[in-house]
Amino acid sequence: MSPRTGTGSSTAARVIAVIADVMAFIIILWILMYLLDANRANDLVQFVQESARWLAGWSYDLFTFDAAWARVVAGYGLAAVVYLFIGHAVAGRVRRF
Repeated sequence: MSPRTGTGSSTAARVIAVIADVMAFIIILWILMYLLDANRANDLVQFVQESARWLAGWSYDLFTFDAAWARVVAGYGLAAVVYLFIGHAVAGRVRRF
């Protein structure tokens, strides 16, 4: 039998990276929907907006630009970048174990 070192940590790292990617995707999708003036009465748009607001609750009103689109892009965009950076950094550390 050959030892399969790193298989469990590799799977865990992949799961962590995918979760971070999905979180960032939801936030980026909301930014695009906002910029493209998606119909906010639509159930999908509402779901994406609520999910993104929950995920970016700590950053969505962090900036006070005069233009609403700039606040959305900066606030939500920051959250997406942080989730991607931290998620992939943690995944890289887990993969090394």
